[in-house]
Amino acid sequence: MKKKILLTCILLAVVSLLSMTAAFADPIPNIDIKVGDSGGKPSTSSISILLMITVISVAPAILMLMTSFTRIVVVLGFVRTSLGTQQMPPNQVIVGLALFITLFVMTPTFTSVNNVALQPYLKGEITQTQALSKAQEPMKKFMYSNTREKDILLFMKYTKAEKPKTYKDIPLTVMVPAFAISELKTAFQMGFMIFIPFLIIDIVVASTLMAMGMMMLPPVMISLPFKILLFVLVDGWYLVVKSLLMSFNT
Repeated sequence: MKKKILLTCILLAVVSLLSMTAAFADPIPNIDIKVGDSGGKPSTSSISILLMITVISVAPAILMLMTSFTRIVVVLGFVRTSLGTQQMPPNQVIVGLALFITLFVMTPTFTSVNNVALQPYLKGEITQTQALSKAQEPMKKFMYSNTREKDILLFMKYTKAEKPKTYKDIPLTVMVPAFAISELKTAFQMGFMIFIPFLIIDIVVASTLMAMGMMMLPPVMISLPFKILLFVLVDGWYLVVKSLLMSFNT
């Protein structure tokens, strides 16, 4: 199962890179790395190695923008900021939690990609081009169902392209940035709602200290334990993760 998920992620990364590159350049040539004599063309091997390194380095970032990772990690960051706990939980915990929740949310999509594109390609039933084309559809379906229409139209109008009939007609060069800014807007809206109760606690504590004449006592020192206590009593992590899961249309 782990190998299937890993192969699916690699295929999705390659799909996104090849599709976005094809919109601006010629098709990427096959990578052929040889040890020893390059047949009088030393520059070909160098370009191939450079291209492979670029794919490996850029693929994770593009893959994150095509999944639910962006919304989840931003909301979890807002939770930590609203609590005012500085580096608790640490960045590694937040990113790790966001990654596993992303895998949970994206499991139906990854499974669809594995069934319609990856497995037929590994069995030799379809070509690489057909596999890349089939792998795009489940990802586009997920992104389109979680993207605002005006965000898609923003990039479509900029490219002066006709309005697509279905999500399958939307190129990845339009879908990915539209999905990313739509996810950021949704994450900031959720973050604002998380901030409100903790902001009220800060205001109450600051007003109380001022009324008592304790001007020199930082309100954060008093409000922080109350915010943590409130967050624990209402089972905050459960509510935040539940809200995140329910916010996605899969």
